[in-house]
Amino acid sequence: MSNNSTIFTGSSRYSTDLQQVLTRSIAIASLPLTQLNSQLTDLQNRSAALDSLNGKFAALQTALQAVSAAAASTSAQVSDDTVLAPHSDSTALPGSYAIHVVSAGAPTSAVTKSSLPVVQDPSTQSITSASSLTLTVGGTTFTVTPSGNTLNALADAINASGANVTATIINLGSPAAPDYKLSLQSSKLGNIALQLNDGTQNLLTTLATGSQAQYQVNGQPTTPISSDSSTVTIAPGLTVDLLKSGDSNVVVSRSGSAQSNALSSFVAAYNAAVDELNLSRGQGGGPLVGDPVIYTLSQSLRSLTQFTGGGAGSVQNLTDLGLTFDKTGKLSFDQTVFDSVSAAHSSDVRAFLGSASTGGFLKAATDTLNGLEDPINGTIQTTRDSAQTAIDNQNKRIADEQSRIDILQKNLTGRMAAADALIASLEQQVSYFTTLFASMNATQNK
Repeated sequence: MSNNSTIFTGSSRYSTDLQQVLTRSIAIASLPLTQLNSQLTDLQNRSAALDSLNGKFAALQTALQAVSAAAASTSAQVSDDTVLAPHSDSTALPGSYAIHVVSAGAPTSAVTKSSLPVVQDPSTQSITSASSLTLTVGGTTFTVTPSGNTLNALADAINASGANVTATIINLGSPAAPDYKLSLQSSKLGNIALQLNDGTQNLLTTLATGSQAQYQVNGQPTTPISSDSSTVTIAPGLTVDLLKSGDSNVVVSRSGSAQSNALSSFVAAYNAAVDELNLSRGQGGGPLVGDPVIYTLSQSLRSLTQFTGGGAGSVQNLTDLGLTFDKTGKLSFDQTVFDSVSAAHSSDVRAFLGSASTGGFLKAATDTLNGLEDPINGTIQTTRDSAQTAIDNQNKRIADEQSRIDILQKNLTGRMAAADALIASLEQQVSYFTTLFASMNATQNK
């Protein structure tokens, strides 16, 4: 709104009075604008409260997704971790596997020949002056072009070539008289021919000939399986690292600790959403007091925790998993209860939880939260969109009202200026005639 204190400056002795009239007229005309601005503040506060609610329910949705991932997660244990190192993912089925490692295998390694020039500083010296070399790994050739004539550059070029080898530099001399060599080791296990030719000779000599790993699963097959990698797939979603020869059992089970941690985080996110809703209840509540969205969201939370299912198993509701309510509507999680039922009735826990796509608590809860948090048609998003539309419309009304006041102010200022000019002219005439009559009276009295 315009600055009323400098609307009009006149030249007559009534200019101050005219200014006051003008200021009061504009102030009265601005009353609707003041109300519109107050309404805009209310709308903006409502929008901010909706944004805060959206954040809490988005966090709850994320926590539920973590529960879904944990419900499908597995853990793998071994009877001898010096023989095997297991790795499982959500696709691995619970079960037990007896692994017999015949041999952990070994890579092939080679080092540059002793007849080559001695390198005491690998950052300035090399074993060859060739600018391009040919690397052969198991019959596959690679062109190696070092960035400079140094042993460091040669090792870097080999590692960047894409060949299944790793190049390192080792010192085979004494600290006082270093003798740096280029060492290559095959990335795969087995007897793999390694050659590095500078155009005149092969620069490598084999240090150790590798061998493939061999193993059996549950005594099968009769002829052990051979692998050029120490990491082998035992079953869908289950791999093991073969560490040494020997026997070890692998037991795959659902990860109870992951589920417990995820449920604990879900409870925290749920209670944060409840706290946010409580800010919009009762006397002195926030800008969403009485808003229908609060009732909708409260009912949605209630439906999450009232889910029952899982067939005739021992887990029929969240309470059976150790999740209970207090008087304020918040959840608490008893991990002892969960650990007990998970250990004794793991299949019932899985049946109750289900998955986000197939059924059970996770699908029901996921569908509910998706209905609230969908970025296009979700309840919260459509309410936020509606709030923003109301803000945009209010801003337009304020702009229109301000334009009306500006036009009114301009018109009134023009009229007051014209009136002030007329009064000033009349004042000048009065002054003229007053002076004239005084002069005439003075002449007659002489």
